[in-house]
Amino acid sequence: MALFAPVDTANLNGGSGDKKRVAYFYDSDVGNYAYVAGHPMKPHRIRMAHSLVMNYGMYKKMEIYRAKPASKFEMTQFHTDEYVEFLQKVTPDNMDSYAKEQTKFNVGDDCPVFDGLFEFCAISAGGSMEGAARLNRGKADVAINWAGGLHHAKKSEASGFCYINDIVLGIIELLRFKQRVLYIDIDVHHGDGVEEAFYTTDRVMCVSFHKYGEYFPGTGELRDIGVGQGKYYSVNFPLRDGIDDAAYKGIFEPVIKAVMDWYRPEAVVLQCGGDSLSGDRLGCFNLSMEGHANCVNFVKSYNLPTLILGGGGYTMRNVARTWAFETGVLVGQNMQSDLPYNDYYEYYAPDYELNVRASNMDNANSKEYLEKIRTQVIENLRRTTFAPSVQMTDVPRDSMAMNDEDEAELDDLDEDQNPDKRNTPHRFNKYIEKSGEQSDSEDEEMNEANGVRKQPGIRKRRNRLDYRNLTDWNGDSAITSGAATPQAASSIPENDVDGDVNVEDVEPAKMQEQSTASPANAANGDMDASAVPSTKPANEEEDVAMEDVGNEAAEPPTDTSGTIAAQHTANVQQAVTPPYSPVGFATTESSTNGETSGAAGPTIKTEMTAEDAVVAQAEDLAEREVQNAEGEAAAEQDSKIS
Repeated sequence: MALFAPVDTANLNGGSGDKKRVAYFYDSDVGNYAYVAGHPMKPHRIRMAHSLVMNYGMYKKMEIYRAKPASKFEMTQFHTDEYVEFLQKVTPDNMDSYAKEQTKFNVGDDCPVFDGLFEFCAISAGGSMEGAARLNRGKADVAINWAGGLHHAKKSEASGFCYINDIVLGIIELLRFKQRVLYIDIDVHHGDGVEEAFYTTDRVMCVSFHKYGEYFPGTGELRDIGVGQGKYYSVNFPLRDGIDDAAYKGIFEPVIKAVMDWYRPEAVVLQCGGDSLSGDRLGCFNLSMEGHANCVNFVKSYNLPTLILGGGGYTMRNVARTWAFETGVLVGQNMQSDLPYNDYYEYYAPDYELNVRASNMDNANSKEYLEKIRTQVIENLRRTTFAPSVQMTDVPRDSMAMNDEDEAELDDLDEDQNPDKRNTPHRFNKYIEKSGEQSDSEDEEMNEANGVRKQPGIRKRRNRLDYRNLTDWNGDSAITSGAATPQAASSIPENDVDGDVNVEDVEPAKMQEQSTASPANAANGDMDASAVPSTKPANEEEDVAMEDVGNEAAEPPTDTSGTIAAQHTANVQQAVTPPYSPVGFATTESSTNGETSGAAGPTIKTEMTAEDAVVAQAEDLAEREVQNAEGEAAAEQDSKIS
């Protein structure tokens, strides 16, 4: 008597619609390990399933990886240090010396010590963690690790043929990027190790469909719903013997739909233990291959990042068939019923078909019982906070700085998008300039030191030297000797901040004289400072450009002694000008026979405000130092001439 709608097999075999980016993890060494003789757990079944996957040609539709085995430091993200160290050290040869530790860590009959124990655990955990990492980085939509799914292992204890809980390690990896992760377990045994690990948090919801009642591990009743913040986030659906495809579909799909609606996970981990299949050596359910794969197909339809793991399963040929078929469901391949020839073809006798049929065993799960449990489970889900981690947790704003993980993700993306380019924009942006490669100018540093800010609307004066005219009396360069003769103060008007003199600011007669003396400067509209001497007092502030210092032709004086004495007096006064006094030149007026010895010509006086004086002081600090040095050299030269 059919209690629920049958499984739609047509939707499974290549008709599931959307194509997924599938990352498949397999290590060829996993089949080399074996539990002790007579033990029901046989890692060889993983190699058998992989052989079917390859001979069906599914490798063309997915990316196949060999994950790096997990290190003991990665395992200790969940397990205790002493437990992991024990697994790393113990071997069949020295196990007698670890008798006390074996009792403490529950290593013995169900979980025996065998050769390569730690390496086997590392392969299982490495595939699950790497699969989760690829989902986090968006490199795949689905990650498959049939060597994983060992859901009974505890924090510091082995249990149910499981030593390292790769599922918990994979979920921890997902939680680094995902707010909420859904764990679904369709193994015939309760996923007690995973539920115990996340029993007090709402970031992981554990949903397990399992046999309950005098059956290992004895946990997972309906009332086990979590504690504290994780209350109602552990969902257990206890079942009885003999459940078939239709009944399993009738409870699985409504419960998972309610979980998706209320919990809204960002990633899913599905444990596909094969011991819930019909005819399993240790199982007691009656699921066919299609009934088992229907759960995988239904979870796939939600288009969430999904990690698919193995688990139990102790009839090797049935487990290998089912996992190969579910791989085809995930990649969307239509698989023929006749098995292709493979390395383990004889295992599938006598029919050699890709099929696991249900038997005629009785279903002890009545419709009323299943409806009652389903109603209670959905009622518990309604008591959960809607999308808890979104509404209850304040997510901090992302830092502007990039951490190592973000940088590695960008590097991977850059390599994928630019496989044949040596220097991409991303790599170029990572170049860091050398220390001191870019620095402020001397003027900016000087102004900052003196507290002077640039005034808006005023262009910065260009500091230039006329190297053509910087010579001393002996014809040597003033740059080398420092003996350029200082001249009178600049006659640049106050309103000309760039050091350029307008025609209307100077008398026509003087402009004619300047044009004759310096045609090059006159052509540019600039006025040589030597042509317009200033009779301005020394204590009056004035702005002097660099061009104004030493932009004159230094010629030996051939005048009278009175003229030489006047120049000498001016040079001496210039030389003793304090370095931080207001800008100005000493007067060049010296009475000789009642006449002024300064250079002839009109005197243009410039009056400056206090604000202009501060700006001039900051800008011309370097100029005064040069002028002082030049004045001293000129005074010494004058004394020699006199």
